Amino acid sequence: MTTPSTHELFLALDATWPPARFINHSPWLLREGAGGGQRVSAATAMAEVCESDIASAEAGMRVLDQHPLFMLKPGEDALDDWLEARTYEIVDPVAIYLKPLTRDALAVTDAEVRSDWPPDADALDLWAGGGIGPARIAVMARAGGAKTALVLKDGATCSGVAFVAIYNRIAMLHALEVAPSGRRLGFGTRLMNAAAHWATANGAAWLSLMVTRANVPANALYRGLGMTEVGAYHYRRAPKAKS
Repeated sequence: MTTPSTHELFLALDATWPPARFINHSPWLLREGAGGGQRVSAATAMAEVCESDIASAEAGMRVLDQHPLFMLKPGEDALDDWLEARTYEIVDPVAIYLKPLTRDALAVTDAEVRSDWPPDADALDLWAGGGIGPARIAVMARAGGAKTALVLKDGATCSGVAFVAIYNRIAMLHALEVAPSGRRLGFGTRLMNAAAHWATANGAAWLSLMVTRANVPANALYRGLGMTEVGAYHYRRAPKAKS
């Protein structure tokens, strides 16, 4: 089983966490985020770019009423340096994790984790409490193909939730949220196991996710579950205009 390349993982990210609109603004791919956060709002280079191309991307993002934001992938050092020279700040360095799925994942079942789409009111409330509001729920709704909301109920209480969608046999996990009262109780591990079970049952061969390096507990959780860091990226955000 061939390990997906980082390029394939970025394609899976775009498919499972899509913007409201992709805009081919050669040599850039612009994203209309509709309030759904950085991943669906950042511009990325589709080909080799020159420093003079940056102004075109900035103008395109401002037409969308979006503050200029670029996603920097491995190997884009020159672009990173040009943005640094323009006083763009680094935002949210992100680690990319990956794990192969085996049929063994099907043996791990959890009766308290429900798989369903669309998410119910309890799941929406828990997500909202973690800052995942309607604009990001709309991102989930736009994802094509197999997808689900995993909801962990501790008795009558919704204690954890996550979104999983599949693209090209890669299951991408997004928006894992555990209620404050459920932290340090293993609920994150249970949701991850449920994600592996659901993904395997729905034909995925790999489980992947992307998480900010600043989220130290989450990084520790994913490494502890046998996931391997296979890539990284970060954002560069334009300085705010002086008033």
